[in-house]
This record gives sequence, C-alpha cells and structure tokens, in this order.
Amino acid sequence: MYKELIGKSVLVTGGALGIGAATAKAYAKAGSLVTIFDINKNAGLDIVKSIVEEGGEAQFFHGDASKSQNCLDAVNMAISNYKSLSVLFNNVAIQPPDSYLNAVDLSEEMWDKIINVNLKSRYLMAKFSIPHMKKLGKGVIISVASVQGLQSMPLVPAYAASKGGDLSLMRQMSLDFAKDNIRFASINPGTIETPMVFNALEGTGENIKEGLINSAQAHPLGRNGKPEEIAKMALFLSSDNAQFITGSHFNVDGGMMAKGAWASSVGASGSN
Repeated sequence: MYKELIGKSVLVTGGALGIGAATAKAYAKAGSLVTIFDINKNAGLDIVKSIVEEGGEAQFFHGDASKSQNCLDAVNMAISNYKSLSVLFNNVAIQPPDSYLNAVDLSEEMWDKIINVNLKSRYLMAKFSIPHMKKLGKGVIISVASVQGLQSMPLVPAYAASKGGDLSLMRQMSLDFAKDNIRFASINPGTIETPMVFNALEGTGENIKEGLINSAQAHPLGRNGKPEEIAKMALFLSSDNAQFITGSHFNVDGGMMAKGAWASSVGASGSN
C-alpha cells in the first residue's frame, strides 16, 4: 500500500510484544528494514525470526531504552546495517502491576522507573536519531502516547505524567525540527489487548477476562482495540499521505475521548 516505505530503515522501541511487535511486522510487510529494540531478548528474537520467515528484513537490538548508551547503540545498529534511519517508532512503555498507587504512596524509585522508560526514552531516541534524519533531509518520529495523556484514571500518577509529557515533547520537537523536514506525531490508543494491559488488569485486582469485557463496554464502539490497528495508523503517519501532518496527536480509541469521563468506568487502559 505504501511503496515509499520499501527499503526505508525503521527503528521500533518496545518492538518485542504487543503494539510494538505488530507495528514492526507491519513495517516489514510494507518492505521496510526494521530494527527492533527491546529488553525482552527472547520475544524480540522471536519477532525477528517471524518477520524473516515471512520474507521481511529485521534485526534485533537487546537493551534498555531508559539508558542513554543503549539508545545510542540501537540507533548506530540501524545506521550501520541499514545505512540510514527514516522512521523512529517510539513505543516502549511500562505500567507495572505494583505501581497502582497515589502520588503519596508511590515510591520515588517507581516514579523514576516509569518516567525514564516512558518519557526519557523518547528524548534519548530522538536525540540520537534526529542527526541522521537531518542528513537524509527528512524523517518521521512517531510516539505511542495514550488516552491517559489527555484524561487520566485513578492511581496512575507516573504513567499519566509520562504520557502527558510524551504528547508535549512531540509537539515541541515538531517546531524545532520542522525546518529539517522531520515530522512528529503521537498516537493515543484506547485499551488495546496486549500483555501490558493484561498486567495492568492484574495491578488493579480485576479478573483479566472480566476486566476486558468491562473495558470493551466502556468504548463507544463496544470493543477493545487490536495492536494491528495501531500499526495501521503508524504506517499512514510514516507515509507520503501524511506529509502535511506534524505536531499532532491521533486518538485510536474506539471513541473513548469523544465519550469523555471514561476513567471511572474503565478498569484498565494501556498502550502496549
């Protein structure tokens, strides 16, 4: 569908599971050369194997996206083996089951952990990717934020702050690098059925099956989303069809933000 993505180097953080894995596979199917960056080595290698078996091109970098050197090394791998970097898909995020606490009860250590993975990684990956995109004369950086960056639910202070910061950072960088023809966009998923959401349900004490049913009913479309639906938006935003889009966010949420006041009726919502 998007011929312009053929042969383009794409780096996906948090690409081993959930939204990241689905998006990495979608880029590979479109003909892109995909670098998957994840802390989960086994899952990451499995996705690379799956992509290669289906005729795609992918490689895996094992590391922690909250660490500066790991982010630099992941970018360098993409440049070294695929000669450029055209698209950065910033997806990595955490919402640990034991982090469902108010700001008073949440430990400083947990706050730092969530902010570093969910927000600092966006800055680090952009910092190391943008110079290569400037050399190309163009680039696209897409961030998976969350509806929780717009309207939050109880007991997720660090996660909500990280996602609000993510949206603001993408908007800000879109201004600084517009002259370099580097576009930025954010995707706000509603509840997407991924391992991260299953862990979130565990954290709130809900039965996973019942929690997913309750969450589906909270969406005006009457269901939860699939990782592949976020991947489709990512490919569109990376394509030439989106050349006049930058600094904007897009809700892929089954109507959740249109409904408003959703948090009290949703047991869990996440991105990955």
